[in-house]
Amino acid sequence: MSSGGGTKAVVAALTANLSIAVMKFLAFALTASSSMLAEAIHSVADSGNQLLLLVGGKRSRKQANPEHPFGYGRERYIYAFIVSIVLFSVGGLFALFEAWEKFKDPHGIEGPWWWVPLVILVGAATAEGLSFRTAVREAHHLRGGQSWVAFVRNAKQPELPVILLEDFGALLGLLFALVGVSLTLVTGNGLWDAAGTAMIGLLLVVIAAVLALETSSLLLGESATRSDVRRIEAAITADGTRIIHLRTMHLGPEELLVGAKISVARGASGAEIARTIDEAEARIRASVPSARVIYLEPDIHRDGDARPPAVTEPSAG
Repeated sequence: MSSGGGTKAVVAALTANLSIAVMKFLAFALTASSSMLAEAIHSVADSGNQLLLLVGGKRSRKQANPEHPFGYGRERYIYAFIVSIVLFSVGGLFALFEAWEKFKDPHGIEGPWWWVPLVILVGAATAEGLSFRTAVREAHHLRGGQSWVAFVRNAKQPELPVILLEDFGALLGLLFALVGVSLTLVTGNGLWDAAGTAMIGLLLVVIAAVLALETSSLLLGESATRSDVRRIEAAITADGTRIIHLRTMHLGPEELLVGAKISVARGASGAEIARTIDEAEARIRASVPSARVIYLEPDIHRDGDARPPAVTEPSAG
């Protein structure tokens, strides 16, 4: 990952989840609480997801080659999409299965270790809260004036949105588990524990679906942001050059492909056209450093040349 903030948030979440998973498995072993088992598997799935994000970041830095001339920047999108699958299958479906088993055979939490789940859930919520705070702080550098929903939908770097959603989901899951375990202890009815487990499962399935939708849009290839498109347009037209049409696409979070057909004077020489293109490319790179692959095609200017509207901000991803 080129973004140190993204890496910092991933490592913080991984450290928190590994320690939390151990504590939750201990609580399950002592109390046989299905909510604790669901939460333990949730933490294991999150830990695996963070490892996948780190692997994706490393693989994305491989150099371009003849087989992949545009490089490996989209590896980060691929691994983020795998994260959504893991969260759905390992986390969500397992929790729903465990809830179903507990509904069929409910039992309370008994024995001298009844207090362990409560202590561990409170401790886990503290650790997750610290991890979530780290992700929020790092996201502030990229979010700008966007709302949090808009940031998750429009971010081109997948790591921070994934960690934000995972940590937010983990905090809600811990709340569901705490309510389920507490009501089970108070009433002696294991159905509350099963209900808490089911809520955790449904929560993970919803988060996984959101992640899948957002990362699939990135995999398909999203355009530059509106602000970047405006800067590219201004860079091309700075010397009076007209744009016939413009297309952009992210090859990775920090690598943008720009393709445009520009209008040149009918009597322009080859040297003049080449100079116009070179100068436009230099202005584009100065205005939008992520525009690393640029193709400008000259065409003879015709009165009435119409340029389609600029590519707008994508609706997802």
